[in-house]
Amino acid sequence: MTHGVMTEPIGRFSASGTIGRGLQEAPVLRQGLGLTWLLAAVGAGGRVIVPIVIQQAIDRGIDDGPSGSLSDLNVDMSFIAWCAVIGVVAQLIAAVSARTAIVRLGVRSEQALNDLRTRLINHIHRISLADHNEERRGALVARTTSDIETLAEFFRWGGLSLLINGTLMVIVAAVMLAYNWLLALIAIGIAIPLFIVLQAVQRHLVKAYETARRRVGDMLGSVSELVTGAETIRAYDAGDMLLDRNRELVKKRSDAKIRGGIIGAFLFPLGEVFSVVTIATIVAVGVGIGPTGGLTSGALIGFIFLTYRFLEPIAEFTEVLDQTQTAVAGLRRVLGVLDIPVEPPPPEHPRPLPDGRLDIDIDDVTFAYRSRGVRTGSDDVVLEHISIHIPAGQQVAMVGATGSGKTTLGRLIARMADPIAGDIRLGGVPLNQIADADLRSRLVVVAQEPFLFDDSIYANAAFSTPDIGRRRVEQLVDELDIRDWIDSLPDGLDTRVGERGDSLSAGERQLVALLRAGIADPDVLILDEATSSVDALTEVRTSRALQHLAEGRTTIAIAHRLSTAARADRVLVLDHGRLVEDGHHDELLAGDGPYRRLYDAWLAATTT
Repeated sequence: MTHGVMTEPIGRFSASGTIGRGLQEAPVLRQGLGLTWLLAAVGAGGRVIVPIVIQQAIDRGIDDGPSGSLSDLNVDMSFIAWCAVIGVVAQLIAAVSARTAIVRLGVRSEQALNDLRTRLINHIHRISLADHNEERRGALVARTTSDIETLAEFFRWGGLSLLINGTLMVIVAAVMLAYNWLLALIAIGIAIPLFIVLQAVQRHLVKAYETARRRVGDMLGSVSELVTGAETIRAYDAGDMLLDRNRELVKKRSDAKIRGGIIGAFLFPLGEVFSVVTIATIVAVGVGIGPTGGLTSGALIGFIFLTYRFLEPIAEFTEVLDQTQTAVAGLRRVLGVLDIPVEPPPPEHPRPLPDGRLDIDIDDVTFAYRSRGVRTGSDDVVLEHISIHIPAGQQVAMVGATGSGKTTLGRLIARMADPIAGDIRLGGVPLNQIADADLRSRLVVVAQEPFLFDDSIYANAAFSTPDIGRRRVEQLVDELDIRDWIDSLPDGLDTRVGERGDSLSAGERQLVALLRAGIADPDVLILDEATSSVDALTEVRTSRALQHLAEGRTTIAIAHRLSTAARADRVLVLDHGRLVEDGHHDELLAGDGPYRRLYDAWLAATTT
């Protein structure tokens, strides 16, 4: 990690460690957990009362008389009736307590999952773009959908079962020891191998479900690519090849699920086998001890009931463990995303930006992408020793060949990442000391391929400021001089753009992005190749809108079309991560440097 406190990789956590970490991340779940457990204990204790009442009813309510025959039986109906009443009351109290515990745990678990899902989504939006590129978006979607839903399913049944039945087993074991320590040790001793087997299989089960979760992420990523890239896939007739790859990923996901299911199915019958062996052994040993050993008939019958109470959770535990391991695997992957450091990190003591127009200072900046390896080698550096001062209100064009670093420099100015050396200041304030909300309200980036929601042009333009009002948006349409385009659309501002803006051309999507930027009303505007793929008419409209939008603002335009550079106050030329030229278009064109060669090549390409 490059920022913050180093933490142990989540992949090294054991199942108990993962659960412990999950409780730390879910304070709502921890609140009142002691009272919830106490209610569960009362509910479990009520179930233990019944075997005790049966034992007392047999030993004290029924007297077989001196001959031991049925005719000499003396039944104390009053005492038995009281035992029945005690049993009924105990069951009612137990039912109410267990119900309350279930409701408390259910409500808190849903609140905790809601908080965790919200935190996860917020965190994904705060991690670096490099992490978005390295972790396929389909896998990140799986973290917030299938993995969280796995935890929800666990809390609906598995978590409740562990709380209620785990408490029941502890209480029953204590009562069994009080009844007859020998029989209790026999029952517990026979049950111990079951736990040993479960523990031995647990590691394989965890590994199987972790693999299954990874396969689900791979499959979702592949399906996402097939759906979103349908046009490109069809254009290159690559459908069969990609479908074959998708089938392979689906099969791997299926194989991983089957392997986990086989391991879980191996555990299922163990509970029944151990139940039969344990009860048979208890009956045989209990009969052998008999009244001469101090074990009455009622005590033996009551103990058998207690043994069933003890074994019931174990039989169910084999199913709960299966779901628990699935949930632990999902939780581990969710926590793994939360462990990705936020980059760039927020400032501890943010400083406000000054009022008015803002200048930009870039002081000896060097940068290398983390995904390219060690950040010290010269071959890994994307930008090297860049120093620029951009006065407030100046219109700047950044040009250079593909891979020259111009887009990266724009991202650094927008603080999508931090340089590994040097400093960038906005209005005299270092970027790493500006609160993100303050920065985003004063600086806006118009991306090369702006993302549009499947909604109207108006909704897309005003999505970040929904309270701006329709009248102000209409005014901005006129101010940016794009009224002719809006009026040419079937429904004007209410025209729907389609999924990702597919109903509009690339140039029209740029116009929506510029309208969106105008609504944000920034002091600094960064345009990332905003006119690189538009037709001639739309370029005129875009250039017109840009000219109006840039008035009074510090503007940095990154473009391959050097017509943008010709209109700028200043041109910055980058080559292999270095600033090689800096001046006005006419001045640089009069020389014989990199800009002149770029301009000649662009002019030749546009006139042929």
